[in-house]
Amino acid sequence: MLRMRFAPQTTPPAAPPMLGGSGFQPRSRCRVGTAHQQVLIRQGAGPEPMQIHDARFICSSMTPEQYPPADLPEIAFAGRSNVGKSSVINRLLNRKNLVRTSKTPGCTQLLNFFEVNRRCRFVDFPGYGYAKVPGDVKRRWRPMVEAYLTGRRTMRGLVLLLDARRLPSPEDLAFWSWLRERAVPVVAVVTKVDKLSRNDRARQVGTIAAHLACAPESLVPFSAASGEGRDELWAVLKGLLGEGKKVDGGAD
Repeated sequence: MLRMRFAPQTTPPAAPPMLGGSGFQPRSRCRVGTAHQQVLIRQGAGPEPMQIHDARFICSSMTPEQYPPADLPEIAFAGRSNVGKSSVINRLLNRKNLVRTSKTPGCTQLLNFFEVNRRCRFVDFPGYGYAKVPGDVKRRWRPMVEAYLTGRRTMRGLVLLLDARRLPSPEDLAFWSWLRERAVPVVAVVTKVDKLSRNDRARQVGTIAAHLACAPESLVPFSAASGEGRDELWAVLKGLLGEGKKVDGGAD
């Protein structure tokens, strides 16, 4: 099999342009130590495996009036179309097809709510950045996502998914900056690491971290195929949800 190699980019790009079709405009480059609450995994003993006893789809929503009752803490998941978001959520929940995957990017166009162990919810955001999605769908993305992130009182944090084989896109960087400027607790997960060799993976994780202006150790490498990173990501999510070991927040 031909293996792709990635040349690390030593200088991070300038502030990204507006997120196409969504309207997120970062005001400045984000730096570690700002008022954001980026989640860092505490070093030490390995995390305990998360046992999933019950996972179910609840509803799809576009407006706050359609959300389920605000009675459980929630974690949102976002990323570009085809980043592997559905596969990551299925792996976290030990389910094969709870979140439906598609070979056609841009199929998810609503906020999808899933209840986990009757103790919390995952909220699957529509993917962004797919050129063939109709313009009216792109225009709905920003107000739909922004309304949730700024108004949902039970939202505890967001998982931003980035493809290990690619550099963060302008859309990724714009959304990352928007989240951090508004102090939304966010953890970056690098997906599809099984597609790279160990050397290429380490180099690419470092390059992605440089673009995000954060420490490489704060990124969670993840493989939906092998399950690598599942326990580590659950340790972070349990910290956000107020369960298990605490995690460190970024300095104010």
